[in-house]
Amino acid sequence: MTHTWLLLTFALSAIVWLGTLAGLLSLAKRVHDDVPALLAKKLPLLKTHPVLIFGGESRTVYQVDPVLVAQLIGRPAGAVVNIAYDAGEPLALLAAMRQEPEAFRDAHTVVSVAPFLFNEGVKSAAVYPLDVVARLGVLDEMISFLPLKIGTLIRFVREAFASRLAADQNISDRGPPPPAFGLGTIDQTEPEDRWPATIGSHAHYANWDISGPKARFGIGALCDMVGFTRRLTVVIPPWAPRYDRASDPAWRTKDDQYVDLITDAGRRCGFEVLNLPQVPGLAQQNYADEMHVNASGVPIYTRYLVGMLKQ
Repeated sequence: MTHTWLLLTFALSAIVWLGTLAGLLSLAKRVHDDVPALLAKKLPLLKTHPVLIFGGESRTVYQVDPVLVAQLIGRPAGAVVNIAYDAGEPLALLAAMRQEPEAFRDAHTVVSVAPFLFNEGVKSAAVYPLDVVARLGVLDEMISFLPLKIGTLIRFVREAFASRLAADQNISDRGPPPPAFGLGTIDQTEPEDRWPATIGSHAHYANWDISGPKARFGIGALCDMVGFTRRLTVVIPPWAPRYDRASDPAWRTKDDQYVDLITDAGRRCGFEVLNLPQVPGLAQQNYADEMHVNASGVPIYTRYLVGMLKQ
């Protein structure tokens, strides 16, 4: 009898808990704004009326120096800005374009993308595109992330309220512009034991699936951006040179599929795709980790990228 009551108590508790979570997710979906707080804080940079706007994920945040870019193209400081943010997703940049159409209409927008943005197999809280979560039904959210990835749902709820607060406070217009026109730098290098053995086994390629909601909404957002900016270039940045695609068939196969996904969308929708599997002059000592350059690599990467954009 005692065991029966324990089971009933556990079942009722689970039902109440799931109901509470469903209600919280439903509320979060209603208050969610597609422009996350991290991006909203960078949008004051658009007040300089830039001709070149760099957006996307962390490899733009820490690798593209907008002041140097402005010098290279013969423009004054402020003519180029970096509004990328950590794990930045296409849907968020599209939302910024819709919010600030005048700033993007006559600009060249360059956006970096990473495999985790399109690989449905990556469901971790740190990198799952939250604008994609917002487009799933509550039941789909719970099926996709419970029980092991509940942290993704918790982050979605937290960031949904943060994005609403940023929108209500009009941070994108009233906030102070970030320093260095949006560039961040990484000064420290990861110790050897923190580097993955191969890229094919990297978490961004885990449970490889580019046919789910991430890819569908991400590609759709890139295509929709074309109508909001004078020119759109999608950049696929390199990994550290210590890794060799030729000797890593798992990485090579998945990466080719990912590049093909972006390239095919570019042909269909009218945006340029710039695939950079390697950057001349960018050596292993210029990398802070497997994905990001350190401060010494910023000018090397920036100069090469600008040269490719001019072609």
